Amino acid sequence: MTAPKRTPLYDLHVELGGKMVDFAGWEMPVQYPMGIMGEHKQCRDKAAVFDVSHMGQVILRGENVGEKLEALCPQAYATLKEGKARYGFFTNPDGGIMDDLIVSNAGDHFFVVVNAALRHQDIPHMKANMEGVEVTEIFDRALVAVQGPKAEDVVGDLCPAARHLKFMETTEADIMGVACRVSRLGYTGEDGFEISIPEDKAIEITRAFLAHADCEPAGLGARDSLRLEAGLCLYGNDIDQSTSPVEASLGWAIQKRRREEGGFPGAERIQKELAEGPARKLVGIAPEGRAPARQGVEVQSPEGDTIGQITSGGFGPTVGGPVAMGYVSADHSAAGETVNLIVRGKPLPAQIVALPFVKQNYKR
Repeated sequence: MTAPKRTPLYDLHVELGGKMVDFAGWEMPVQYPMGIMGEHKQCRDKAAVFDVSHMGQVILRGENVGEKLEALCPQAYATLKEGKARYGFFTNPDGGIMDDLIVSNAGDHFFVVVNAALRHQDIPHMKANMEGVEVTEIFDRALVAVQGPKAEDVVGDLCPAARHLKFMETTEADIMGVACRVSRLGYTGEDGFEISIPEDKAIEITRAFLAHADCEPAGLGARDSLRLEAGLCLYGNDIDQSTSPVEASLGWAIQKRRREEGGFPGAERIQKELAEGPARKLVGIAPEGRAPARQGVEVQSPEGDTIGQITSGGFGPTVGGPVAMGYVSADHSAAGETVNLIVRGKPLPAQIVALPFVKQNYKR
């Protein structure tokens, strides 16, 4: 076993009392003394800072980068305007999802953020399939997310340019004399920013964010409960090599031109499911009572037939009860349907609900 890597913010996490765990080969804070519930509430009500430096940061340079990305992804990256970011995913020949990612047009290059556990797959995939494009993984920058309704104040006080960005916009901006990549997006359902910072200045700038009265540090535990309430997919749980974007309710992320033209891996299956509907769908599931239903729990119809499985589940602090997402057969996927979750061998009544559980508060 190789020892887990440490992000540029490691010493700050320890100083702040972060409880460190091994996550995707990185030592990351799962929580701080405030606790997961407190950190979750902090992000929903004010602002929280998350270290997401374990994510893969990649720069793509060359001719027609957007067009070449379209051969790997069903998104319209050839028409992505400078200063804009777009959510997307690599698909495999069977129409499954290899990884999900954020692509930003930074003008003279494209900036891509991929999942930590899949950087070893994604980087070679791009290098092998994007001829004439220089694919460079960045190892000398931290990635810090400031999320919550007060995020604009926290970041904007140090970086006035951030206040002018709208959701899914990105810019190179100065923070405390340091050139940073500032993008208005995140993984909590709240307004916020992800900021790529040179590693030698990461602690100094993060401390400055935390000096704001409305900002506290938050760990992976709160990040997961926040994204679950916001109905956002987690790779490896809700989406993987076997799930299609249409099944995963991610059809919105495939632009009209790409739906019509195809020309991406797995297009045949994906276009068919877009036209005819998938056999199963990712849905929100609200269990009755207080007990959460976790990943792997079987979903049954009221008649006792197996119709699906929970892929993510836990307690939703904002909702005030258990929340879950999972796949169920399309004929049982309508909001309001009653189902049973088999928890420790016993049926737990639950209801299919529309996602997200908590309204997304992006600044559009």
